Amino acid sequence: MALIYYAIPFFLVTVGLESWLVRRKQREDSGKVGLAGHTLKDSLASLSMGVGFLVVEIVLALIPIGILAWLHQFRIFDIHPAWWSFALLFVAEDFCYYWFHRSHHDVRMLWAAHVNHHSSTHYNLTTALRQSWTTPFTGVLFWAPLALIGFPIEMILIQKSISLLYQYWLHTELIGKLGWFETIFNTPSHHRVHHGRNALYLDRNHAGIFIIWDKMFGSFEPEGEPVDYGLTKNIDTYNPVKIAFHEWGAMLRDSCNAETWRGRLGYLFMPPGWREDGSGKTAGLLRREALEAASVGVE
Repeated sequence: MALIYYAIPFFLVTVGLESWLVRRKQREDSGKVGLAGHTLKDSLASLSMGVGFLVVEIVLALIPIGILAWLHQFRIFDIHPAWWSFALLFVAEDFCYYWFHRSHHDVRMLWAAHVNHHSSTHYNLTTALRQSWTTPFTGVLFWAPLALIGFPIEMILIQKSISLLYQYWLHTELIGKLGWFETIFNTPSHHRVHHGRNALYLDRNHAGIFIIWDKMFGSFEPEGEPVDYGLTKNIDTYNPVKIAFHEWGAMLRDSCNAETWRGRLGYLFMPPGWREDGSGKTAGLLRREALEAASVGVE
């Protein structure tokens, strides 16, 4: 992740520039532009999450790296750095990222690690820096196939950094739709959908670099109605520790208070929103209800 450290000055400059551009655009349009914009407290909370992520990476990085290195000794092939191996890894790593990301929306224990990235009700470049403090550990096995295939660990880490850097620019409202580019690649428009709590947008567009994975595996949704950012139940806090761990606490409380083993395990491994008594509404159910309501309206 060393590439991320070198990019920090770029992050800070572009965050300031975006904030100025958004405020100017809002003034020019008399506040009528539908931009979530920036607030100081929210941006500081996101930046604090980013700093925490870097601390975790620095202090505990050897744990996930060690797991990949251990798996690498069982590799099928010996792949060496070359133009073709980097090109292959560029696609293969993104495929792994898609399933990492999608799984972290579908399984509550994984969602507990990822939810903080979605907890802002604003959408700007600081949101990209609202990184998880625990996904380095919940996500490492999703990149295990790359080590087992035979990609060197250094190549895997470099490509993960490239993917993370690519995704930074996706977190803005200032860039509209980008024509043919959106057919293949992830864009701000596609990723705005991913951050929406609109029922139609829930658990859509998990792509990192290539949006083709969402189109191939049925999780794509184009940007249409205005995006309402945040969680289905917002947490209303700027405390980075609460942002990082609130869902871990809620999940463990639900599991400990469950009446059956089905419930205890369900609160850990079923989708967010699942309830032991059947009263809960998962993202899939909320989306189906929205689609049914829309079809009835059309009729």
